[in-house]
Amino acid sequence: MRAPCGPISWPVFIRSDVNLPPPSLPAVPRTRFAPAPTGYLHLGHVVNAIHVWGVARAIGGEVLLRIEDHDRQRCRPDFEAALLEDLEWLGLEPDIGAIREFRAGPSPFRQSDSTAAYEAALLQLRERYHVYYCDCSRRELERAAGNPWNAETPYSGRCRHRGLGAGPGRGLRVVLEPGDERFVDLAFGPQIQEPALQSGDLLLQDRSGNWTYHFAVVVDDLRQGVDLVIRGKDLLESTGRQIRLARMLGRPAPPRYLHHELLRKPTGEKLSKANRDTGIRELRAAGRSAAAVLGEAALRAGLLPARQPVFPRDLAALLDPLVRRFPVSFSRVVDR
Repeated sequence: MRAPCGPISWPVFIRSDVNLPPPSLPAVPRTRFAPAPTGYLHLGHVVNAIHVWGVARAIGGEVLLRIEDHDRQRCRPDFEAALLEDLEWLGLEPDIGAIREFRAGPSPFRQSDSTAAYEAALLQLRERYHVYYCDCSRRELERAAGNPWNAETPYSGRCRHRGLGAGPGRGLRVVLEPGDERFVDLAFGPQIQEPALQSGDLLLQDRSGNWTYHFAVVVDDLRQGVDLVIRGKDLLESTGRQIRLARMLGRPAPPRYLHHELLRKPTGEKLSKANRDTGIRELRAAGRSAAAVLGEAALRAGLLPARQPVFPRDLAALLDPLVRRFPVSFSRVVDR
């Protein structure tokens, strides 16, 4: 895998200058490919899939397919149907959460079918931590903080002691106490993050009644036995808060994490589903084969020296050089 381009420049509460034990891979990992059906898949998703299936196959692990449709306003059934079709066309069949099972009806690996699991986790948090209603909008928080465009706005705690009850336009937050989280990313090395300074009290359910990304994925990774999370570098800075929330929910040790580089446009922007950037549907319509699309994604990700077709059976060898950099740990992170 291509090395990171220069040092990572995070705010003071996200640091990488820490000494931690060297990273290791689970002996038989369970990882996941977890697209959100808010648009059609593009080459950036294929890069993530190559890393997920490649690492899992290189060390005899399992791939779980999860549909992350917690955002009911943006997710659509036709987008889910399309992404399942694209995965099938690419030859990327998961070991858990089979494509045919999603087509058959409700699934424990579809977030919109998992309300009971999230409600149980919320009850668990309520019993041990301060969970409260909040009526602050994102726009209000950004305006009050005066943050630059696209910067994360830590929650100020405005509603923490207001005693609000349930009602329209009110979300749910849990208090995050001060303190850092330390972990070793398999690509970017040792990290130290301070969730309470980054995000403030974590939003669990938004003002529209949707479970939030951070809450849903932490609950899902715990209940589904995911012990290796492979995802894009844009989510690296949110890892600390997810580790913290998982511990609050009773997970004694976090998953291992591997964040990879994103595909970007010449302008530096990451690829977008909304803009149909290098969309799989468009590439298929143009006559590109599945092997050509996998090869193009691998080339752009720096996993190949030149353009060539790649088949699903090739992914283990493609990621084997990365896997060989790390020892294998035979300690189980979570009981399956």
